[in-house]
Amino acid sequence: MELTDRFCDALTYAARLHAGQRRKATGEPYVAHLLGVAAIALEYGADEDAAIAALLHDAAEDQGGQATLDEIAQRFGPAVAEIVAACSDALVQPKPPWRARKEATIAKLPTAPAAVRLVASADKLHNVESLRRAYQRQGDAIWPQFRGGRDGTLWYFRGLVAALQQAGPAPLTDELARAVAAFAAELENAK
Repeated sequence: MELTDRFCDALTYAARLHAGQRRKATGEPYVAHLLGVAAIALEYGADEDAAIAALLHDAAEDQGGQATLDEIAQRFGPAVAEIVAACSDALVQPKPPWRARKEATIAKLPTAPAAVRLVASADKLHNVESLRRAYQRQGDAIWPQFRGGRDGTLWYFRGLVAALQQAGPAPLTDELARAVAAFAAELENAK
């Protein structure tokens, strides 16, 4: 599969849309996360629509809600917009309560289309790996930045893995499960 100018356009669009956004725990430019998610998705077999959705998976949720989702549909097509919508836990501000949003995400994953599970898994794998590196550098000082705190964050990652496993075997799900288990063990050993 070759990536076309659509992917390049999506990369530019994502970089501009998230230009002022930073990652919570590290402060790195948010585009680093988007590139990481797209790279993981491509490594695990994403087609161009899924790769573009990986770049844009947080665009509607973090940068404009439904209006941004509509623009994504217009610019990159309905398939990309559907994946982005399914990977978004809220399109309104203020966002609903954290726990309710995460429970809804976990509940929909077992029956989500394969492309949604692929992008969601790539996102969560990049998140857990980034969070683990931040924890190794900063220790427990990272947890106040996360609404779920330490315990809620672990609950969420474990719930995601269980939901994805219900959908059936997948190499990326296995990789995510290993990463979550390693991070959980590291946290337990630090107690």
